[in-house]
This record gives sequence, structure tokens and C-alpha cells, in this order.
Amino acid sequence: MFRMHDPFRRAQLAIAALFLFLGFQYATWVSRLPALKTHLDLSAAQVGLLLMAGGVGAVISFPLVPVVMARLGSRLLSLLSALVLGLILPVLAVAPNYPVTLLVICLDGVAVGFLNVAMNAQGAALEVRYGRTVMARFHATFSAGSLSAALLAVGVNLFTSSLAVHFTAAALVLLLAVGLTRSGLLPEDQQPQAEPENASEQPEKPKRRMVLPSRVTIWMGLAMVFGTVTEGAMNDWSSLYLKDVAEAGPQVAPLGIAVVSGMMVLARIFADGWRARWGDGRIVVAGSALAGAGLTLALLAGGVFPALLGFACVGLGVAAVTPCVYVAAARQGPDALALVAAMGTIGLLAGPPVIGFIASGSSLTWGMGAVAASATLVALCATRIRWPALTPA
Repeated sequence: MFRMHDPFRRAQLAIAALFLFLGFQYATWVSRLPALKTHLDLSAAQVGLLLMAGGVGAVISFPLVPVVMARLGSRLLSLLSALVLGLILPVLAVAPNYPVTLLVICLDGVAVGFLNVAMNAQGAALEVRYGRTVMARFHATFSAGSLSAALLAVGVNLFTSSLAVHFTAAALVLLLAVGLTRSGLLPEDQQPQAEPENASEQPEKPKRRMVLPSRVTIWMGLAMVFGTVTEGAMNDWSSLYLKDVAEAGPQVAPLGIAVVSGMMVLARIFADGWRARWGDGRIVVAGSALAGAGLTLALLAGGVFPALLGFACVGLGVAAVTPCVYVAAARQGPDALALVAAMGTIGLLAGPPVIGFIASGSSLTWGMGAVAASATLVALCATRIRWPALTPA
């Protein structure tokens, strides 16, 4: 159990609650997309645009995050953005029409962008302050939050189909979590390097870094883009590949997503120990190379079983990419972290459609081959990044 008098464990629990919060909030409204579709009488294209609105909001938040976090700090920004996300759910339930719903989801994406950067800054600061690896488990907690939200949705639907009841209950849970988390978060952000604290220089620093990001930051951003392209494409296309290319039955095809996500959660539970033993750089390079090679061999072999093995390699290999890159970016400062987070969002948004375009122009096998290439590019980018060395929690 966590020893609450231990400042490290106290902060670890509080930051993990933020990751759990974000996974829970996102999965809560996404799990009710069918009900929202029926309520607003939406077409499939309108549902797709609704999902894209959240990603657009996250990208919009990018230029604002460094400025706001410089003023408020990651602790206060985490709490405020979490509060907004909690309140958005009941508002979404009573949105009267599609344009208002689009606006609410876009605002949700902006708040997600703020919380995503702030909570990863908290996690990275915890690692630096105590010299112990915890970030991968934080990202595993995000998945646990998504699972918890899905289970709550199933439970609520046993009693009522009301969106207002479901989203209000979820909002109360989230707001309670914010209250319990508040006292455990780190009060100060980790500064990347000893820089002058003259207040007059603060407004110029974000502008300068956003316009001219460092070479290392660009490599981090590219690694994040290719890593999130791999994750997003596997979630969206793995089941379809099993069905249409590997000719799996309807009972087997959903196993594609299950294998990828299951391996990612499992790997993230143990990844912090691997990071401490072998270092972030080796884990990212070896893992992404495993993902690229495993998926490539599976595509060449064909069939259901090789595909599932290849998908398992992808889940295992890319699990630590996002946590490690976030840690490295946070050590460069809030501007680098915001840029890398935004590029990760772009990868999640652009990856699945790009794979779809490749598949429509040739075949889904070539589309999945592009996913394998993307994973391999992560390994190449990772060799250009300077990685921190920490010890396990």
C-alpha cells in the first residue's frame, strides 16, 4: 500500500490520479457515442467530425500551454483543467444541438491539451526530484481509467439510458478525485537548466522557443509523431486487417485491439524497471525496432496467428515510447513539452487517415507496412535524443 506520510508515494498517488482522471473522462463520453449519435440524429460523418473536434481543440491549446503554465505552474494548471473537464460532462449531456456539441467537445480538447502537458510535467518533475522511474506506470494508469469508465457506463446502462444521469455521476466522481488529489501534487516545476529568474524575460522565452525549437526538441517531436501514428493506426486498423486480409472470423477479429492494448498495459507496468536497468534510450530504440520488425515479419508471413504475434510485438515495443519521450521533453522545459504533446496529438489525428489513404490506393497490407515503417522511424529518431538516467521507484 502507499504510505501517505512518504512524500514520494503521496505525490506518486496524486499524479497517478490525474492520469486515471484523464482516461476516465475521455472514455466516459466516448463510450456513449452511440447515445449521442441517436440523441442528436448524427450521420457517421458527423460523428467523425465530432471526434476530430477534440483533437483540434488539443492542437489549439499548444501555443497557450507554455504561457499559462509559466504563470500558473503545472500543479495549478492540472487542477484547473481537471475541474473544467469534470464540468464539461454534464454540459455535454444537455447540449441542445450539434453545433453546440462540437463547441463543447472542442473545449474538452483544449482542456485535455492543458491537462496532458501539466500532468506529464508533474510526472517528469517527480522523476527528476527523486531520481526514480514512474512515468510508464502513470501511462498505464491512464488505460486503467479508460477501463473504469467503460465499466461504469455498463453499470449505469443497467439502470438508465439517460446521458444526464451517467455524465453527472461521472462528473461527481471526477470532482471528488480532484479534491483528493490537490494536496499531493508537487508545488513547483522542475526547471530544465539554471536560467535567469528575471520576470521581464518570461514572456520572451516561450516565443523564442516556439518559433525556433531546438534540434533535440524536433527529434523528440518526430519520435512522438511516429510513435502515436503507430499506436493510433493499430487501434483503428488491426481488427480490419484481421478480418479483411487475414480472413479471421468475427469472434477473432476484435482480438487485434485487445492484443495491442493488453500488451501495452502489461509492458507499461514493468517498463519503469526496464528504464532504470537499461536506460530510456535503449528501451525506446529496442522497443520500436521490435515493433517495426515484428509487424513486418507478420505481414510477410500472412495469416491470423502471425498477425496476432506481430500486433503483440507492436504493443510491447511502443509501450514505453510515449512515457520516455514525455520525460525527455519535460526536462527541456514547458515549451518543448507542449510542442511534443501537440505533435503527438497530430500523429494520433493524422495516422489512421493516412493509413486509410495508403490502403485505398494499394492494399491494407501496404497500409500496415507503413505502420511498421513508422515504428522503425521512432528508433531512428530516438538515437538523436539525449536520454535521462534514473533509478526505479
